[in-house]
Amino acid sequence: MSEHAVFGTIVRPILTERSTLLRDSRNQYFFEVRPRADKREIKKAVEELFKVRVENVRTMIVPGKFRRQGRFGDWRSDWKKAIVTVKAGQKIDFGEKAA
Repeated sequence: MSEHAVFGTIVRPILTERSTLLRDSRNQYFFEVRPRADKREIKKAVEELFKVRVENVRTMIVPGKFRRQGRFGDWRSDWKKAIVTVKAGQKIDFGEKAA
């Protein structure tokens, strides 16, 4: 897999309270991924980028929300989320600092 394909598959990590709890308890990490990426591509990209062993990948399409700006409104785009389970004993470091 080329470097462009690896970096093009994963858009960004999702760092929320829920994702932090699941990272600590179940060794699961959340990512926003390219809408056309399949589970095999996501697994390969995570393994190459973070040098970890992926056990499972779950994906879902998150529907866009309606947002207003003054009297005008429009729908945000749908996006794809991946929940990646990493082998026990391994972890991914995003470089976030403790408050």
